Amino acid sequence: MDDVEVTVNLGIPEEELASIIGEYDGLIIRSGTQVTAKVLENSGRLRGVARAGVGVDNVDIKVATQKGVVVMNTPDGNTISAAEHTVAMMMSLSRHIVQGSTTMKAGSWDRKKFMGTQLMGKTLGVIGLGRIGLAVARRSMGLKMKVIGYDPFASKDAMSSEGISVFDSIDEVIKNADYITLHMPVTDETRGMINTERLAMMKPSARIINVARGPIINEEDLYEALKNNVIAGAALDVFHEEPPKNRGFETLDNCIVTPHLGASTEEAQVEVAIDAAQELVDAIRGTQIRNAVNVPGLAKSMPELVKVYRPLAQRLGTVISAMSQGSIQRVEVTYRGDIATLDTSALTCAFSIGLLQSHFEETLNVVNTPFLAKQRGISVDETKNIDSLDWANSISIRVVTDETDHSITGTVYDNNIPRIVSIDDFMLEVSPVGTLLVILNEDHPGVIGAVGTVCGTHNINIDTMGVGCVKEAKRAALAINSDKLPSEEALASLREKPYINKVIACALPDGYDD
Repeated sequence: MDDVEVTVNLGIPEEELASIIGEYDGLIIRSGTQVTAKVLENSGRLRGVARAGVGVDNVDIKVATQKGVVVMNTPDGNTISAAEHTVAMMMSLSRHIVQGSTTMKAGSWDRKKFMGTQLMGKTLGVIGLGRIGLAVARRSMGLKMKVIGYDPFASKDAMSSEGISVFDSIDEVIKNADYITLHMPVTDETRGMINTERLAMMKPSARIINVARGPIINEEDLYEALKNNVIAGAALDVFHEEPPKNRGFETLDNCIVTPHLGASTEEAQVEVAIDAAQELVDAIRGTQIRNAVNVPGLAKSMPELVKVYRPLAQRLGTVISAMSQGSIQRVEVTYRGDIATLDTSALTCAFSIGLLQSHFEETLNVVNTPFLAKQRGISVDETKNIDSLDWANSISIRVVTDETDHSITGTVYDNNIPRIVSIDDFMLEVSPVGTLLVILNEDHPGVIGAVGTVCGTHNINIDTMGVGCVKEAKRAALAINSDKLPSEEALASLREKPYINKVIACALPDGYDD
C-alpha cells in the first residue's frame, strides 16, 4: 500500500478529533473512540470509518450517512476465536477443569469429586448456524460429536452436506442435545428464549454454553435450574449486564464463568485490525465495499420507479416474514409492468432485508444482506413480466417453508401511495405503513365485529382495513393498518376467538433515507 499514508493518534479527545478529521480520507477505530455528530460535523475529505470489531454503537450512523461516509465493521475477524472459546468452555465444563484447578491450588487432591464426561459420542445442539455456530459445529465433529442444529434460515441441504442435522424447532434441538451452544443475535424473538420452560425440556445430564449474547438466556431461570440440578451445568461468557451485577453464578459448582473473552485472543485482535484497514482502503479506492452498515448515496443512481417501489418491497418482506414459520424452502419475487424492464436488484435486496431483518441483531443493508442470505442457503428466484395485471406495476412475493406457503402483492398508486392488494389468494387493499395486523379466518358472520371489539378494548385505533374472502372455500382475511403494535394480551384475545385461524402483527419500516 505505497499510496497510503497512515497517522496513528491514540486517545485523542472529541474536540481534537473533530478539528482534524476533515483532513483524512479514512478513520479506523476500536470501541474506545466515539465518532459523534460533532466529530462528523466538518467531515471534509472523510469517506469511510472502519471499526476493528463488530459493534458500531460508538459511531453516529445517521449523521455519517447524511455526510456520505460509509461505516464498516469486521464481523469475521473473531470467528475462530469465539468458536475456539466455545469449545474450550464445553471441554472445561465436561471435565471440571476450573473447579479441579481451583481446589488443587487450595491444597486439595480429590479426583473422585471431579468425575467428568467425555464429548465423543455426545450430541451437540447448535442454535444459530451462522459463521460462528458453523465453526463450532465443524470443530465439534472433529471431536466425534453428533451435531444437530436450528436456524430459521438455514438450508437443510447445505447443512446436511456439512454433517449437521437441522431440526424444525429450537425445542426439538433442546430435547435431543447433550450440549447446547447458543449463537443467535438478541432480537425480540430470541431475548430470554432460554427460560424455565425450555430448561425443563433439557436432559438432566445436559449442559448449556453461551458465548453469544447474555440476554438470550433468562438469568434468573438458569440460576434456579442450576441450583436445583434441573440440568447438569452451564458455561457463560456473556451476561445481561457487563460487568454482571448478579454474581450468583460464581457460587455454583456446576457453572463456569468468564469475563466476555470470546474475541480476546491476540490473533483475533490483529485479524480485525487488518480487516478494518483492508476494508477502508478498498472503500476509499472505490474497488469494493464490504461489511458496510450503511450505504450512502445508493438512490442517486437508481431509476425513479425503483426508488418509489423500494420502501414497498421492504415492507412486503417484513409482512411475509411475520407470516412465515419454519425453514425456508423457496422464495419467489415477480415483477410486472414497466418495472420489469428495469434493474430490480435493489428491490429484491430491499425485500430480502424485510424478510431477514427480524432474525438479525445487526442492521441489514445492500452489502451484508446478500452475503447473509447466501450463508443460510437462501436464494431468491426473480421473474419479470412486462404485461401488467390489474395494476400498472406490481411486486408479488411467495415464500414457501416446510410449514407454510404464503404470498403477498403490492403496488404503488399515483402520488406515491403504496398499497398491499392481495395476501395469499385473498384480494384486499390496505396501507402498508405503521403497524399491520393480518388475520386469517373462516368466512363467518361476526368476525369483523369481534376484531373491532378487541381493538377497541385494547385502545387500538384502526386506520384502514382490507377484507377479502374466497367464498367457495369459506375462508377470509382481514388486514388492518393500526396506530400501534397490539400487545401480547390483545393478540391472545384475538387468537382465542372462534373462527380465527391465524393472527400476525408487525411494525413496518419507515423506508429508506439515502
